[in-house]
Amino acid sequence: MAWNEPGGNNGKDPWGGGGGNRNNDGPPDLDELFRKVQQKLGGLFGGSPSTGTGKFPWMLVIVIAVLIYAGLGIYQVNANEQAVVLRLGKYHSTESAGLHWNPPLIDSVTKVNMTEVRTERTTGQMLTEDANIVEVVLTVQWQVSDAESFVLRVREPVKSLQEATDSALRHVVGSLTLNGVISQNRTQVSTDTQQRLQEYLDLYQTGIRIDVVNLTDAKAPREVQDAFDDVTKAREDEVRLQNEAQAYANQVIPVARGQAQRIIEEAEGYKARVVESARGEAVRFEKLLSEYERAPEVTRERLYLDAVQDVMSNTSKVMVDVEGGNNMMYLPLDKLTQESTSQAVQRKDTSPIVIEEVYQRIVERLRQDAASSRRSQTVR
Repeated sequence: MAWNEPGGNNGKDPWGGGGGNRNNDGPPDLDELFRKVQQKLGGLFGGSPSTGTGKFPWMLVIVIAVLIYAGLGIYQVNANEQAVVLRLGKYHSTESAGLHWNPPLIDSVTKVNMTEVRTERTTGQMLTEDANIVEVVLTVQWQVSDAESFVLRVREPVKSLQEATDSALRHVVGSLTLNGVISQNRTQVSTDTQQRLQEYLDLYQTGIRIDVVNLTDAKAPREVQDAFDDVTKAREDEVRLQNEAQAYANQVIPVARGQAQRIIEEAEGYKARVVESARGEAVRFEKLLSEYERAPEVTRERLYLDAVQDVMSNTSKVMVDVEGGNNMMYLPLDKLTQESTSQAVQRKDTSPIVIEEVYQRIVERLRQDAASSRRSQTVR
């Protein structure tokens, strides 16, 4: 018989309810179970146990809410971060790495990465000092140095960085020539821009520190690129020719200076030699004069012999016109000298008397020729 048929199962249902009689073998009553738990919790928190189903455990709700509120206030700051805490919209503190707690809805926490290196890139056409237009590409690497200033002092610090970069770059480029920006002063552009940009950011109190500024590219606009390439090539040729000229000058000038110094030294040597020679001749003449005063004839003959020796030593042939005759005598001095030299070699005598012997032979021959000439004139 079914449980819900009249008179069947004594008013029992399969879940153990109905008629006040409970079936211990069926499932428990959920409402009754909930009421028991509610009564126990109410007694636990100091309230009176309630048997009604319309009562709600407010203390439990409050405790759970407090726990949730406390849990929401816990946060962690990493080692590379700092946390800026605002209490009711006003700056309260800056927290370092670690586990922290702040009351939610009262405090607001903003974490800032202090070690991350960030990059900003700017590009544009700018006017140089010599009224030329140049296209410049610049990259800026930066970090946060002051978390409080970065979060609170400026509304948009990154945008302020971009605008300050453009301003600093235009100021530096405007003070240089086109050739300086493109080739000669690229390092100076980066250095001056970094210095001026940091001054701007410190003035604005952005809390940003500039690490590196790189001038990535600098070139003339496309419309004048061909003409500018020609100018650049001409300047390179100019520098090349100047270097070649300087190398040639470095090669020639030292040689010329050396030759000039050699000529000067030779002149000084010639001067010293002439002066000393003149002094020696003067001394020799003074001594010769004293000897001449003592023995004039001997000294005169000696001077004559020396003069003849000097003359004869520089010639190989002598023509002698005999006085009172029509004949001219020829003296082969070179042959006579060779004969005297060979005789001296045979005698193993190489002393200076060879010239003296030649001289004596010449004089003897002259005397013989003169005597024969006088005899012939007498016979006639």
